[in-house]
Amino acid sequence: MVGRYAQEVFAMIARMVPDTMDAEELTQDTFLRAFNYMGSYDPQRASLATWLCRIAYRLTLDFLKRHRPLIVPLESSEVWQTDISDEELEAELSTGREERIQKLELLMDDLPPDESLLLTLHYFENRPLDECAFIMDATPHALANRLYRIRKKLYHQLQKQ
Repeated sequence: MVGRYAQEVFAMIARMVPDTMDAEELTQDTFLRAFNYMGSYDPQRASLATWLCRIAYRLTLDFLKRHRPLIVPLESSEVWQTDISDEELEAELSTGREERIQKLELLMDDLPPDESLLLTLHYFENRPLDECAFIMDATPHALANRLYRIRKKLYHQLQKQ
């Protein structure tokens, strides 16, 4: 199990925790927790990889809460006053110009770890919302709303540049 899934689990943790040593330790903790709770794994609810990612996500959030204060950026009210349709957001953010992609990647680095992870899981790893919801312990509907707000935030940050 470790040989098969360690790289995937480590990659997910490393997106949220910048220090490699911490990410490696959290990866080990994930597999220790998985071994201890193997009896609670239900293959009907999720694949083994998804279950491991959920354990890793929870451990990583706990780690981040213990090791750094939660900083919630205050959004300017003007950003949220403008209503933008899903189609407009998608068209603006998905244009394939190399320069825009690089700007989006830089903006993603400034997002809180859970927002960056959600974008990565859904858009870069092409995981369905149901799977992302299982990993992040949320409902698919709630994550769809979060994705919309994150995309809207990125859109407005792109407009400022």
